[in-house]
Amino acid sequence: MDLRSPLGRARGLGSAKSGVEHFWLQRVTAIGLVPLAAWFAFSIARIGGADYDAVRLWLSAPVNASLMILAVVTAVWHGVLGVQVVIEDYVHGHTSMWIGLIATRMLGAFLATAMTVSILKIALGG
Repeated sequence: MDLRSPLGRARGLGSAKSGVEHFWLQRVTAIGLVPLAAWFAFSIARIGGADYDAVRLWLSAPVNASLMILAVVTAVWHGVLGVQVVIEDYVHGHTSMWIGLIATRMLGAFLATAMTVSILKIALGG
């Protein structure tokens, strides 16, 4: 039998504040991806079957390059947030969890950077 109050049992289990920010970041990135995905699908349908030069010309437009970078960064960020939830919920070892979280963020940063550089390289004619 535990004589501690519910507050006493909950103390030391961590803050309940950080989950709200994570929740909202996931929702904001999801909502942001809706118009970006629609733009991307419409654009791909319009230039479908085009050769590299046509795609490069399309991507060299500042609006298209900017929206593509925004879509890539938002999608990677949303993915990292989702994988973070899975790791926090299902990885039980403290060290394993932190290694997973750090690896997920590093992979996300690498992917977002590599895709952004690739988009800029194509858009700028490199």
